[in-house]
Amino acid sequence: MTKYDNLVPRFITYVKKETRSDENSTSIPSTITQVEFAKDIAHELQEIGLENIRISDKDGYVFATLPSNVADSVIKKVGFIAHMDTADFNAKNVKPQIQDNYDGESIINLDSEGALTLDPKDFPNLKNYKGHDLITTDGSTLLGADDKAGVAEIVTAVQYLIDHPEIKHGEIEIGIGPDEEIGTGADHFDVTGFGADIAYTVDGGPLGELEFETFNAASAKVKIIGKNVHPATAKGVMINALQLAINLQNELPQAEVPEKTDGRQGFFHLLQLDGTVDEAQMAYIIRDHDREKFEDRKKLFMEIIKKINAQFDEPRLLVEMNDQYYNMREIIEKDMTVVDLAKQAMKNLNITPVIYPVRGGTDGSKISFMGLPTPNLFAGGENMHSRFEYVSIQVMEQAIDVILEIIQLIPKQND
Repeated sequence: MTKYDNLVPRFITYVKKETRSDENSTSIPSTITQVEFAKDIAHELQEIGLENIRISDKDGYVFATLPSNVADSVIKKVGFIAHMDTADFNAKNVKPQIQDNYDGESIINLDSEGALTLDPKDFPNLKNYKGHDLITTDGSTLLGADDKAGVAEIVTAVQYLIDHPEIKHGEIEIGIGPDEEIGTGADHFDVTGFGADIAYTVDGGPLGELEFETFNAASAKVKIIGKNVHPATAKGVMINALQLAINLQNELPQAEVPEKTDGRQGFFHLLQLDGTVDEAQMAYIIRDHDREKFEDRKKLFMEIIKKINAQFDEPRLLVEMNDQYYNMREIIEKDMTVVDLAKQAMKNLNITPVIYPVRGGTDGSKISFMGLPTPNLFAGGENMHSRFEYVSIQVMEQAIDVILEIIQLIPKQND
């Protein structure tokens, strides 16, 4: 029996529903499985007793409100946001397994043959979970704690408040959205319709994570047009699109890649390379925490493209570059109230806030630039986006504790 009775069965129900997003789709949400999940969540929120439940045609979010139970009308309205989609890894027929009272040092067998394991030698963070009950996969799929742990924690928190009306709180807004994993989920987020004054995404990793500094991010898709002729008569005629792809990659700073950087160091990351001599396609992401360095990276990328194209009578490398999101710190540092609230909530619960620059982004990155400051709280997942994903039940409970403590701190600001 957990502290929050419905947490584990709710989470397990969620992760068994396949909700991968699809970057090649043009619909919102990008997959029908997310549409169905949204309907299920809306129905659940209605049963729990929330109000103003709606699925937005504009952004695909499920929105709901828990009304205030105090008289003060000037209390800040707080929102909690999570995403329903999972990453592009096998997510069909997820079979969660519970490892009770993990000893912090044993190897956990995921599959029945013992071919796939969680070994503390490979995953040293397991040592942090001595005495915890861990939910893992069976090794054939991801788990989906990113971010169905966040969804389960938010829903369980508001249900707890409804079941305990003696806990005083202001108005609370809930947003469960699609397509975070493909970077488009918050593109059309309805800040005005959401109605919160401050908000948090519940989409972080281990205990204590509090994130308000993210990458600035851009994507670059490169189409390379070659000219294929028989290699016997190719001299001076053939233009090998694959060779031009290699040339582009080799011109970029070789040490500025994900596998050779950390902290606030940015990078160029080649995600995909497909093609033939006749035509090739490349996909890059470009990242940096510093906005000026970020702009310099994009400029360098385009200068290399221009340099290679200058070798030919017509452009052979065609680029589509788009900014994806920006470092939310630019917005949040103007008023740190939303961060200070979360820090105080964690300290009240004897949780040490873990604050560091995120080498990634969240929906909060975009939402913050829309005018709603939205840092990110831990949800508990480890080894996300992989067959080795797991989450601690106890850390999920602590995430709920933090949500509830933030909610209770807000009215006290007006005392």
